[in-house]
Amino acid sequence: MSLDERSDKMPSGIPYIISNEIAERFSYYGMRAILTVFMTEYLMDNMGNKAPMGDAESKVWYHTFSMGVYFFPIIGAFIADAFWGKYKTILTLSIVYCLGHLALSLDDTRTGLAIGLTLIAIGSGGIKPCVSANLGDQFSAKNNHLIEKVFNYFYMAVNFGALISTILIPLVLEHFGASVAFGIPGVLMFIATIIFWLGRNSYKKLPAIGWATYKKEVFTREGAKAIAGLLSIFGCCVFFWSLYEQNASAWVLQAKSPFMNKHVDLSMGIDALSFLKFELLPDQVQAANPLFVLILVPLFVLYVYPAISKFFPLTPLRKMSIGMFITVICFLIVAWIEWHLTNGITISIWWQVFAFFVLIVAEVMVYGTGLEFSYTQAPNAMKSVVMGLFLLSISLGNFVTAFINAMIADENGKSIFTGVEYYLFFAAMMFVVAVIFIFVALAYKEKRYIQE
Repeated sequence: MSLDERSDKMPSGIPYIISNEIAERFSYYGMRAILTVFMTEYLMDNMGNKAPMGDAESKVWYHTFSMGVYFFPIIGAFIADAFWGKYKTILTLSIVYCLGHLALSLDDTRTGLAIGLTLIAIGSGGIKPCVSANLGDQFSAKNNHLIEKVFNYFYMAVNFGALISTILIPLVLEHFGASVAFGIPGVLMFIATIIFWLGRNSYKKLPAIGWATYKKEVFTREGAKAIAGLLSIFGCCVFFWSLYEQNASAWVLQAKSPFMNKHVDLSMGIDALSFLKFELLPDQVQAANPLFVLILVPLFVLYVYPAISKFFPLTPLRKMSIGMFITVICFLIVAWIEWHLTNGITISIWWQVFAFFVLIVAEVMVYGTGLEFSYTQAPNAMKSVVMGLFLLSISLGNFVTAFINAMIADENGKSIFTGVEYYLFFAAMMFVVAVIFIFVALAYKEKRYIQE
């Protein structure tokens, strides 16, 4: 295609998709931010008495829920591609999503928790591959050079919503209780659904291809070959997510330690800035996650990647390889923090913030890159399915973590591992996988598929 035929105009549906994503991610991460603290401090029994979970049990519940969130994308992708199309799938499952938030807000027992988390897993998980694939569908051959930029905007939208909610919702939980704290994310999910509906006339809506055509186009030699190659990549990503997802479970429990000094002073000794002295809540530390993403994504895209590529061309798989090794470093830092806490040595929360920084460097290189890589490597009839498979790796990563925590829990729901042993085990596991990923990446042959 000549340069004259290229277009730098963004598709008209992009603002609705990005705005929807901000509100939806606010709802999800606001709920997720308080989930571990809710289960270990606020959970009630059917008689109205407090019945909190032990740490190990709460990790099993959290990672089982997360496993569901990232399992249902493959179901949502199948429904969208073969039957309903992406638009109808997103709109329908968004309503299910809203009902999940409602259940959490109205019932603070294990029953309400189970119902709410199940509905949220179905709704949130079901729309995930459709939303990102729908984003890519808005482009054609004339403007597909904008896809990388827009996927990064999309990624930043995710984290902008997450940043606001992970700061706000823990405060709401502390001052107004669980019903209000879970209710606000529900309201934001309802707003997200309305925003998506308002953009209905602006989207390029690719219709479902039907079950017969779906079977014919997906189950082809080309499709099987593409999926086989991608599964080797996604299989290694499973273990990255096994570590990454613990920032909202094990890391929150670590931050609850009485030896973790959560006092923050950003006033620089200036009296007028005394309001910048405050105490962080354990579940608020997660706000470092989206904050660093918002800083690092443009920094990496505009400066770091181009600078490194002058000497060492950074393909998507090379970025992901580097990210996996950085994850090992992150968990060694967390193990070092844990050593201090278990030995009764006070340590500043800034060390966990630093661990978040290292983790997000890895996330930018693995997840941000993986979204675009998955879309471009998928044959056109399989965009949603392949995005679903990529997200399924997150589900399996949570399964690995939930399974390990179930195996090491005693009859009281407490871990038989010391905290240091726990983190060193995962760091060693990730190092082995990162080495394997290098060989997998070297054997993979990239082929880009773009919708016309």
